[in-house]
Amino acid sequence: MAYTTIDNPGEYFNTVLYTGNKTDGGGGSDNITGVGFSPNWVWIKGRSAAKSHYFYDTVRGATKQLNPNNENDENTGSTSLTAFLSDGFTLGDEPENNDDGVTFVSWNWKETADIGFDIVSYTGNATARTISHSCGAVPTMIIAKRRSSDESWGVYHVARGANKFLRLQSTNHEPDDESSIWNNTTPTSSVFSVGTSGLCNQNGGTYIAYLFADIKGFSKMGIYIGNNSVNGPFTYLGFKPAFLLIKDSTSGQFWHIVDNKRDPFNDGDASQLSSNSNAAESTIRTDRGTLPIDLLSNGFKIRTDGSSCNGTGSFIYMAFAENPFVTSTGVPATAR
Repeated sequence: MAYTTIDNPGEYFNTVLYTGNKTDGGGGSDNITGVGFSPNWVWIKGRSAAKSHYFYDTVRGATKQLNPNNENDENTGSTSLTAFLSDGFTLGDEPENNDDGVTFVSWNWKETADIGFDIVSYTGNATARTISHSCGAVPTMIIAKRRSSDESWGVYHVARGANKFLRLQSTNHEPDDESSIWNNTTPTSSVFSVGTSGLCNQNGGTYIAYLFADIKGFSKMGIYIGNNSVNGPFTYLGFKPAFLLIKDSTSGQFWHIVDNKRDPFNDGDASQLSSNSNAAESTIRTDRGTLPIDLLSNGFKIRTDGSSCNGTGSFIYMAFAENPFVTSTGVPATAR
């Protein structure tokens, strides 16, 4: 049984829940703490009201906003996330991030090769080429976006290959063959490739890319095949997941997000949020169906025949750990 090098995943990824308390235009700021580290990438979404998703990172800098649920270019929100702190971040009175009485979730990552996560900024030149990264391992998932103008998000996933891509803001399935995005070239431990498409390499365009590698006991990018049964597939991860992002890559389905803070118990219905939608959180949604997913000590189990996460397609996922199944010393995490 492979041992992890990350005994305390909460030092690198953590979900924080908070309630907004600012009125738009009312001024003031709030420190959202409890992350457990200084985050380099913060993903915020309103839960109890329809709010866009917001990405912030330390490479682009505080106040620089991108929305994974649309194609909009980067904008500056002077009253949005205004600072990264040693244990969280500071928010102004922007209602999309801090609306009075609205509940929010923030997913937070630390950028380090220890967990195979790197944030890369680059400028496009419309010529197929490689770009250096510092994941310290081969990236198994890449999320890229042109910052300087409206453009789709481009997602590379190892399970589908370098001639495929998905759009984070869309329910669309992957095209049959699109070699111009990743130049039909698998990433290496030092570089990733982009082709000639404006989605990832427009001449003069500015881009941001989030790169993730598989780290035993901490992160896993993989695939499962749906069986269209309430006794759905079990997927082994080698850890108890704290965060799951799931998408049917072969049909038009939502991107589903499940985490261990909004759903601390396996009670039959995961609270649904989707990266491609600004909809408020719900456990039952007719356009997506219910989403029963159990987060287990060594993986996750699908308990629905709903097409959104267990139809007859191929479902890619991105997962990060709450606890490794076995620690670096060979002790089960539950016995620590």
